[in-house]
Amino acid sequence: MTTPIRLRGIAISASLATACGVLGAAPASAAAVTCTAPSWTAQFFANTAFSGTPALTACDAAISENYGTGSPSGTKLPKDKFGVRWTLARDFGSGGPFTFTASAQDGVRVYLDGALKVDLWKDVTATQNKAVDLAVPSGKHTIRVDFVNWTGAANVGFGYAPRTGSAVDKVAPLTPKGFTAAYDVPGGKASLRWTANSEMDLAGYRIYRRPVGGAWGRVSPSTTPPATTTHTDAPPANGQEFQYQVRAVDRTGLESVGSAVLSVTAVKGSAPTGLTVRGDSTAARLSWQPVPGAARYEVFAAATAAGLYTKLGTPTRPSYVDGTAPSHALRHYRVRAVGADGSVSAYSATVIGDGVDRTPPQAPTGLSSYPQVGRTRVYWKMYGFDVDRANGGHFSVFRSPGKTLDTSALTEVTCAFTEFNGMDPLEGTCEDRDMAPGTHQTYVVAAVDGNGNMSPFSPPHTVRTADTVAPAPVTGLRATAHPDGTLLTWAASPEDDFASYHVMYGVRRADGTVAWDGTCVDGNIDPLAILCPDLPDGQTRVYAVRAMDRWDNELALNDPRTSTVTVTEQDLRPTVTVTGAGHLNGASWTELARGAEAPTVRWSCTVATLCDPIAGYRVSRWNRASGAYEPLHAGLLPATDRIYSDTTSQPGNAYFYTFEAIRTDGTSATLFTWQTVHTNPI
Repeated sequence: MTTPIRLRGIAISASLATACGVLGAAPASAAAVTCTAPSWTAQFFANTAFSGTPALTACDAAISENYGTGSPSGTKLPKDKFGVRWTLARDFGSGGPFTFTASAQDGVRVYLDGALKVDLWKDVTATQNKAVDLAVPSGKHTIRVDFVNWTGAANVGFGYAPRTGSAVDKVAPLTPKGFTAAYDVPGGKASLRWTANSEMDLAGYRIYRRPVGGAWGRVSPSTTPPATTTHTDAPPANGQEFQYQVRAVDRTGLESVGSAVLSVTAVKGSAPTGLTVRGDSTAARLSWQPVPGAARYEVFAAATAAGLYTKLGTPTRPSYVDGTAPSHALRHYRVRAVGADGSVSAYSATVIGDGVDRTPPQAPTGLSSYPQVGRTRVYWKMYGFDVDRANGGHFSVFRSPGKTLDTSALTEVTCAFTEFNGMDPLEGTCEDRDMAPGTHQTYVVAAVDGNGNMSPFSPPHTVRTADTVAPAPVTGLRATAHPDGTLLTWAASPEDDFASYHVMYGVRRADGTVAWDGTCVDGNIDPLAILCPDLPDGQTRVYAVRAMDRWDNELALNDPRTSTVTVTEQDLRPTVTVTGAGHLNGASWTELARGAEAPTVRWSCTVATLCDPIAGYRVSRWNRASGAYEPLHAGLLPATDRIYSDTTSQPGNAYFYTFEAIRTDGTSATLFTWQTVHTNPI
């Protein structure tokens, strides 16, 4: 008679066709079957070499089969020369001593992690049995049982069980994992939970409790440890902190190392009230009503309402800033008060922060601008915006026409160019190319964080935008001839974008046009006057003064609107003609500009035939009153001198000089004239 394979509670790897109540064989393409320990994965083969695709794969609760003289039911295997392989992978916890027991007709082999432990591999006519004692290491291991029937009747059985008793079992259970502790304020009880151990000889668990700093004591039955993975304890409601630990116990009585130590506090006193949470880009800000007699507070947070709460801080005031709050994620908060004696109150009601920033950033500062033709660049600074900007924050630039901010006429600027430098402060730039030229525009900037919260406006900044229109002609232009040049004065330009004045001089041609020769630059401190220095030789000059704006716009010199004035210089030249007498090699002179201390002449003498007979030098200056050149020093300057300064000269005058080298016989070795304009500051 054939004993069918047990099919209760098993999974089969094929869509088993049922014909007359008999299971058909599994096709080769059948899907794999996953069996969960302690169920075995059974594979049936139509040979004794366990080769090829199994005829059937199923999950089996135990190995205890009597096939008689037939084949396993539902497999269509031959009644002889077939094989069955059972495989099981399971966690043995701390491991320890085990007995493996096998029986079979015909052959059976048992492997542990691939190592052969039982070998009854014979074609027999009666059931053979064998028991093996062995030590299984801790952790996960695989057992494999191979059975073959060569001929005749077939049966197989296998079992494994831990050996207990102090004589053989010296291996304690593993430390329980997943230990959690929570305190129920209304009920005054601590709820303890942990993960079940994997040892097969586990008897149960023991719970220990102690006050912080005290000794451990059991709070669960010691005679028969409970096998459940939960425990409820009621510590004294005295505001004291208690610690818990769970330990596993096996049937030999061996106890594991204690689990992680967790604390709960039995409450005392009133819970804080009025807890609120407000989020911004970097933190959640908590506040609550103060509790009379509280020395400090403890702030806790968890990802879920029932989750494990973690202490964040112990502020002494009824407020706290959680800088670790996640963005756009829920975080649950609760607070309790701590007295001066260390007793703690019940927890406050729980509030939920959603990580959504509803706090606007601070306003940008330091607005400035650089207007150019066709564009205006606006600059600003922003402190503490690096996190917001990294999370989608940006800036909005607005302007309104006029010199004051008109919030009812704001236009948001589309920045044609943006740039950001630095971090704290962040320096921002926006280039506006859509503003009206030649107008006053008032700009403001606002910071917008990644959640759309806009800051207050920055302090406004007014800009006079650039244009391409030259300033109006200068008015009130006057010219006065002086001994040291021509003094020009004019009225101030009324242009709001005025930058500077340009003064040019030239000579009028016969056709009425002007040949412009150069620019007057004297560095004076009066912005509405300039002295154009020139030798007072009676020359007639034309002067033009033009206003230039900040964008380099100015009237063209030939524009009829350009302001010009014609003036004839004074003629202060000597009336005596000086005839030169030879040449002194290397002689030179310096004409000094406004502010110089004195006119100066420098010379050198490098030709021996000219220099050796020289007895000294004479510098003379034209005296208009006497009509003659008069020496500026007594006697001759030494023959070794190479420089002379006229320290008697006065600013605001032009001077004409002669320079002579006098031989020892009193004759001139050289004679030449030089002149300079010693200008007078305006």
